[in-house]
Amino acid sequence: MPKLPHHDFNYAILDETGHRPWPMPPKPWVMTQTWHMLLFAHWRVDPAALRARVPAPFDLDVFDGAAWIAVVPFYMTNVAPRLVPSIPSVSAFPELNVRTYVTSGGKPGVYFFSLDAGSGLAVRAARTLLNLPYFEAEMTVDESNERVRYSSTREAASGPPADFAGLYRPISDPFSPTPGSLEYFLTERYSLYALDHRGRPYRLQIHHPPWPLQQAEAEITANTMLEPVQLQVLSEPPLLHFSRRQDMVAWMPEGI
Repeated sequence: MPKLPHHDFNYAILDETGHRPWPMPPKPWVMTQTWHMLLFAHWRVDPAALRARVPAPFDLDVFDGAAWIAVVPFYMTNVAPRLVPSIPSVSAFPELNVRTYVTSGGKPGVYFFSLDAGSGLAVRAARTLLNLPYFEAEMTVDESNERVRYSSTREAASGPPADFAGLYRPISDPFSPTPGSLEYFLTERYSLYALDHRGRPYRLQIHHPPWPLQQAEAEITANTMLEPVQLQVLSEPPLLHFSRRQDMVAWMPEGI
């Protein structure tokens, strides 16, 4: 696993708000996370097929008529509640998401089909508190010469089989996505949408600076993460972007 610093959360992001599409929530945020070595791998999917797999309370969010699904591997540090120091043994671990894009009440956001994590504690907490589809996985992440080698195999007892393995790296200078661009649509999102344990929709808001993206290339040698979703992708190869680091804070969920 990568050797990354702890207790280095960038609290200056709380003063960087001019880029946001709406103001930060008035209530205090409750959690920090720092995302490292992140790959966005996006494929186009049929909106009608996707609609059947997303809960009815959420509207699909499409770009020029196209719907998108993503596999997003990364490594996290500084995962801790507010005012609680991060502890390396519990606050740092890899995560791998399968996500698409929805909107509710004029606030675009993300809907997760699955979230695999290399931390059983994080999986149990997220399932209990947020009813998110987290799964335990055996995961390894290594970086050498700006190349990230990532592998994930979901634990058999945790959920349906799903694996990912690949090597990826940035191939351009960093840039911030331009409002109105496809890159902006796919990344600049400040809400998570899900159903609670009673089937009621909720929004969980987050805050982070504008994404520092780079064009990327990847050699994906295994990817069955989309099989449980049962969606056929319409675009090959995937659209790839890399981000070295992103700090974020999150609020408590709110009913919608």
